[in-house]
Amino acid sequence: MVTGQILEIDPWLEPFKGDIDRRYALAQDWMKRLDRDEGGLVKFSEGYKYFGFQIDQKTGDVVYREWAPNATAAHLLGDFNNWDRDSVPMTVNAYGVWEVKLPGNGNGECVIPHNSKVKVSLTLPGGERVERVPAWIKRVTQDLSVSSVYDAVFWNPPAEEKYEFKNTHPQRPPDVKIYEAHVGISSPDGRIGTYKEFTKNILPRIKDLGYNTIQLMAIMEHAYYASFGYQVTSFFAASSRYGSPEDLKELVDTAHGMGLTVLLDVVHSHACKNVLDGLNMFDGTEYQYFRAGPQGYHELWDSRLFDYGKHEVLRFLLSNLRFYLEEYQFDGFRFDGVTSILYTHHGIGTGFSGGYHEYFGPDKTDVEGINYLILANTLMKTLSKDYISIAEDVSGMPTLCLPADIGGLGFDYRLAMAVPDMWIKLLKEKRDDDWDMGNIVYTLTNRRHREPTVAYAESHDQALVGDKTLAFWLMDKEMYTHMSTLSDPSPVIDRGIALHKMIRFITHSLAGEGYLNFEGNEFGHPEWLDFPREGNNNSYHYCRRQWGLVDDGLLKYKFLNAWDTAMQNTETTYRWLAAPQAYVSLKHEGDKVITFERANVLFIFNFHPTQSYSDYRVGVQTPGVYKIVLDTDDSTYGGFNRIDKEATECHTVPERWNERDNYIQVYIPSRTGIALALK
Repeated sequence: MVTGQILEIDPWLEPFKGDIDRRYALAQDWMKRLDRDEGGLVKFSEGYKYFGFQIDQKTGDVVYREWAPNATAAHLLGDFNNWDRDSVPMTVNAYGVWEVKLPGNGNGECVIPHNSKVKVSLTLPGGERVERVPAWIKRVTQDLSVSSVYDAVFWNPPAEEKYEFKNTHPQRPPDVKIYEAHVGISSPDGRIGTYKEFTKNILPRIKDLGYNTIQLMAIMEHAYYASFGYQVTSFFAASSRYGSPEDLKELVDTAHGMGLTVLLDVVHSHACKNVLDGLNMFDGTEYQYFRAGPQGYHELWDSRLFDYGKHEVLRFLLSNLRFYLEEYQFDGFRFDGVTSILYTHHGIGTGFSGGYHEYFGPDKTDVEGINYLILANTLMKTLSKDYISIAEDVSGMPTLCLPADIGGLGFDYRLAMAVPDMWIKLLKEKRDDDWDMGNIVYTLTNRRHREPTVAYAESHDQALVGDKTLAFWLMDKEMYTHMSTLSDPSPVIDRGIALHKMIRFITHSLAGEGYLNFEGNEFGHPEWLDFPREGNNNSYHYCRRQWGLVDDGLLKYKFLNAWDTAMQNTETTYRWLAAPQAYVSLKHEGDKVITFERANVLFIFNFHPTQSYSDYRVGVQTPGVYKIVLDTDDSTYGGFNRIDKEATECHTVPERWNERDNYIQVYIPSRTGIALALK
């Protein structure tokens, strides 16, 4: 089999060689089956060009197809036929696929008007008639004044209203710096923001900050706004809350024109349990798209779990990926809830200590779920080597980010989910004097060899109500009274601003091969994120981003924003994220100092709350003259300017120090992080 290369990378996997071989064999079996029956994996993923509504733009003919194997009859209905349940019958083939063709009206126009409502009516074996939102529908809308149930919409805008892409995909960044964003919350007003507003107002901010990648959340249509997009009802429909499909295309295309890569937060780990406007019980059975019984239900998410072993389910999910890559020109995906896909227990009630026995075995591993992920990543790499896939997995599954053709799962990156937990734990439970430098370094560097990681100090998870952002943990006692540049000095705010910068800086430079930030957190957005819901009287007060705070020159949020910009842009110059893992030369518990080198940049962090050090000796491998290129204590970023950055030149001394061939001596103030590079 193929595990030889994997065992060279990680010999500790030897006892589990059989498990890796079996999952690889299953994926290869599926590939051969698809080659034989479907024309290959790539052709198989073109289901969206066959199922749902297919429109001949020349003749106006419409063909509608739907997989519903349990149904005994099917009819198409909608505004176009005055909702007559019987006037448009469908025929079925041997595989349970229903079909009907509606010829154009003779003038090249469809008999189904653009933007009109449609449904499919299915007759079940007992004679019951049920109406469903078509599974492959590309547009659904919700009128909350009437009902929370979505209406399916036939989307076929005239040529002059269709968005035409103008820009090519940007070159894949060697060092993804991801701005995690949610279109709906991006307005400063208490309402749902739009695609067009995001394009006009937020894309320039992201570009100016120095990020090169955007991760859009809550795009796939979801039943409940407060679910943050994680209760998907219609997988092929971009959320109508923010505007039209053409508006989303414009957003992605405009980002590409700015050189920004755009990723979609894709939810294939589960689906909303809604019946009237979701996939659940679509053809009257619980097992059409999902596993039957308890195996098909996620008790914590209150949602349905896909049957990844089914031919048509794989077609649906793989085609869903292909659709967003081609229809909307996304550059890849962040796969949500991968832990649930990987394991039969879905991660529920299971702690992962890092022991390899926790990752393998038929009682733990969901081989069909793993097979889906392998096929998904193989498909993406076959379509383009530049497509990016990121796994949200809390377990630390080995081989997750190794190539599928050597037995891995094929992801490009995994999220470093333990890092934000560490920072929150320190701020909640430890005095500054008690921070453990060794534990900080261990957590930031504890990642698998040759399996790239996206590091982050905090994401949307920490911003949601019920948790607190780093800025809030650090400064909530005085954020409303002492964030003005005209207010009296505040030790709380001074500490908060200093540590906010240091935490992000050391995470950025040490913890991964990519970096992620949730929108607003870069400038220490105050308060939490709370979607309108019954518990807050459906208020939008906390469901927005207060950009005015960072734009106000009299508020200290501008300092954190300026620091984030400097950090991203300096990384663009030196490319430490794309470099091999750092060499950590010092973790001094008494001094609270951490030093390391990466990409020929020397990083020094003094976490001591009160003690500054003159002529502090630091080991460095490459000889020469070092200049400071980043300094968290710079007044531009709300610091105290205790270092004369322009005058500081550090000449190496050719003497071994901390296992390095040379050393320099440098002034390092308390609660300060600096980066030095060769002059």
